[in-house]
Amino acid sequence: MQKLIGIIALQILATRLIAQEPADMLRMAWTDPTGTARHQAIGGAMTSLGGDLTAAFTNPAGLGFYRSGDFVFTPTFNQLRNKADYKNTSTTAQRFGVGLGLTGFVAASPTERNEKRTAAIAIALNRTAWFGNNLLYRGFNNTNSFSQKFLEEIQGVGDANLVASKYPFGSSLAFNTYWIDTIGGGSNGNFTYQTRAPFRSGLLQENEIISKGGLSELAIALAGSSHEKFFYGLTLGIPFLQFERTTTFTEADATRAMNNFNYATYQESLNTSGSGLNIKMGFIYRPVPQWRFGVSIHTPTFLRLTDRYSATITTDTENYKGVLTQSSKEFTNGEPAEYSYLHFTPLRMQGGLSFVIREVEDVTKQKGFITADVEWVNYKSASFKADPSLLNADEEKTYYKNLNSVIDDVYRAAINMRIGGELKFTTWMLRAGMAYLGNPYNNIRGEEGNRLQYSGGLGYRNKGYFIDLTYVHTAGKDIHFPYRLSQQTFDLARLQQRGARLALTLGVKF
Repeated sequence: MQKLIGIIALQILATRLIAQEPADMLRMAWTDPTGTARHQAIGGAMTSLGGDLTAAFTNPAGLGFYRSGDFVFTPTFNQLRNKADYKNTSTTAQRFGVGLGLTGFVAASPTERNEKRTAAIAIALNRTAWFGNNLLYRGFNNTNSFSQKFLEEIQGVGDANLVASKYPFGSSLAFNTYWIDTIGGGSNGNFTYQTRAPFRSGLLQENEIISKGGLSELAIALAGSSHEKFFYGLTLGIPFLQFERTTTFTEADATRAMNNFNYATYQESLNTSGSGLNIKMGFIYRPVPQWRFGVSIHTPTFLRLTDRYSATITTDTENYKGVLTQSSKEFTNGEPAEYSYLHFTPLRMQGGLSFVIREVEDVTKQKGFITADVEWVNYKSASFKADPSLLNADEEKTYYKNLNSVIDDVYRAAINMRIGGELKFTTWMLRAGMAYLGNPYNNIRGEEGNRLQYSGGLGYRNKGYFIDLTYVHTAGKDIHFPYRLSQQTFDLARLQQRGARLALTLGVKF
């Protein structure tokens, strides 16, 4: 385990702006079912069902069931509440957000009526992940200090001039504001260092993280069918990512004594943006009218991302040096530092089974369905790579090699399950579903996470117009590290998460 922790700490040891960490992968990969309100109401189980524009993002073969066209528009409302436990102290924070879900159209027409062959094309934009989140936790810590990660970063660097300038996103800021300082008796070239935070007598620590943004994807899908039994499809996905995060970590002297340390605050600002490509392909087999079997494969998404990053430290050492503040922008010409890199998300494979009640060609006479999916996601297959356009990128390549090794060790493949159904009453539909997202962690230090969603909704269809309304309740648990140390144990916050989502889909047939 010490080897693993040491590798994770390499994110701190990089002297250039290389701020990626294992949690960045999970944020983009561990996502809830999204799409039309109908799709979300049935738990996201769409691999074998078809007949919904969301199929372009799950199993494009499902578009082959279309015999006419649809246009849909889906506004959403999201709420997330976090309860965090850190050092035996509980705190709560919540976040609200309004966004645009799946919007687009599908057009279809028979191509060979005698052989019952059909074809369909769809173009749609979907918000596949919402990054809006407020996280807050605090507690009393008498075992370690945030500043010790800076001491690990500069271990063995005896030249104080290098310490003051070589680590502009962490240790240099801490050193220049006297959160860390030289130990008396040394000379330049053989200095050793100490923290001024009196952690053995106790620190009051608080971490607040405010995030916003999301991952949207433009899908261009083609699908077809043969003899009403074989359905196949292919989607080209073009994702767009925008993520903003502000982190403020503060630790203060719990004793309130005049000991040359009152408090220190580390604030970082991260803005990540980029785009990429992926492919989704699928197949649905309907051996008899009532039953449908589906499979789909989602290739890893290739993303080229750019981080814009800055950090600021403020330290109050009371009578020693007073209150001092320094920003990384003083080292980067007054602007946030910028760094580009590549990311590959995990491979996904899905299988599904559906039973349609009274399956007839006239869908208005069908009485409903029940459908279930199982999904395998190989989280440990995700990876980061240096941007090929970088020259002399040996340091970056080494860093990402070690980071990918950490991802292999920290994460594992997981199983997600979804089930849902619908009952039809002429023009009205009643729907319900459930989704379970399995634990992506490898449980090295007690890490555990999962999500359980319950959903329900109503639908109305009449004279070519339709409206669907869905409520989704999410309950889950996760973890968060305020900081990591390579030479001693460090603490984590355990999260209990509760979320709610309202989705409204308005549509028209053409």
